[in-house]
Amino acid sequence: MTKVLLNDLTVRDGNQSLLATRMEKEDILQLVTALDKVGYNALEVWGGATFDSALRFLNESPWEILREIRKAAKNTKLSMLLRGQNLVGYRHYDNDTLERFIKLAIENGIDIIRVFDALNDMNNIENSVKFIKKHGGHCQCAISYTVSPVHTEEYFVNLVKKMADMGADSICIKDMAGILVPDAAYSLVKALKVVTDLPINVHSHTTAGLTHLVMLRAMEAGADIVDTVISPFSGGTSHIAAETIFETAKNIGREVEYDADALDEAYELADKIAQKYIDSNQYKARALVINPKILKYEVPGGMLSNLMSQLQDQKMFHRFTEVLKEIPKVRKDMGYPPLVTPLSQMVGTQAVMNVISGQRYKMIPN
Repeated sequence: MTKVLLNDLTVRDGNQSLLATRMEKEDILQLVTALDKVGYNALEVWGGATFDSALRFLNESPWEILREIRKAAKNTKLSMLLRGQNLVGYRHYDNDTLERFIKLAIENGIDIIRVFDALNDMNNIENSVKFIKKHGGHCQCAISYTVSPVHTEEYFVNLVKKMADMGADSICIKDMAGILVPDAAYSLVKALKVVTDLPINVHSHTTAGLTHLVMLRAMEAGADIVDTVISPFSGGTSHIAAETIFETAKNIGREVEYDADALDEAYELADKIAQKYIDSNQYKARALVINPKILKYEVPGGMLSNLMSQLQDQKMFHRFTEVLKEIPKVRKDMGYPPLVTPLSQMVGTQAVMNVISGQRYKMIPN
């Protein structure tokens, strides 16, 4: 079969999923420098919660971090996650702001922009696609994968057709909660390969413990790109380890190219950095626990680690399981939205309020 490419998400989604996006700039830059030598297709380094967290918790300029990352990554393309018309915020922004942000992101070092909408509403990504293409970026359109009576394989295939017509350069199956199961992954990749020649990128979290099989089946079906992290930041609410995918791909006859020595060096560095956050109790052991019930709760990795952190700060961690059980009930009440930012925050916050108040919807956030 053809070559399979790997992306590394360690300093963006790995960071967000295990450290609630609290990784310090110095550690980010060290990791990027090491990962840049491995031979990845791209390093996801920006967007998502990193913008907010840099300002809110790290007292850093996210733009300056991006510029320094670009200097550190001399060999590898950089990617970011964009919430369509929401940019990296939690509300809609006007088109002038949207275009200016995209233009500056590309000028400051981003090569690939993965754009999605929490409701899979194509109206909320079409302008992003237009502006990314206008300013010379690679536009990867992502479907927000979820499971409900509405979200069938046919539904996702039709979305991808629309994305291709819009001008997408590649497609991502974004399984933010880790609820994609192996046979569904195989079937969906196969179905997308029938309707588009665009590269298919598969993104999943290891929360439910199925991602090893999901990625195996996706690669067997012909997935072109797989999202990974370096192993010290893998597992639990994060992603599958790159080391695992490199070996799995070779064993099923998919060609992979990487520098094994550089990968070993990146591992050694990442292991030391991970230990630093374990020692400071920012790397949550609970976030590494495989939880098959996530198939029922459908909570994204980044949301789960933040939920743990928030409940712990409020001395309410003993009610964590109650909150998890409340989340699918709130999601059903809201009409089965995919649990991805900002809807995951809306559903999660309401679930916490329902549990803490003891009366459902007694308190509703603004």
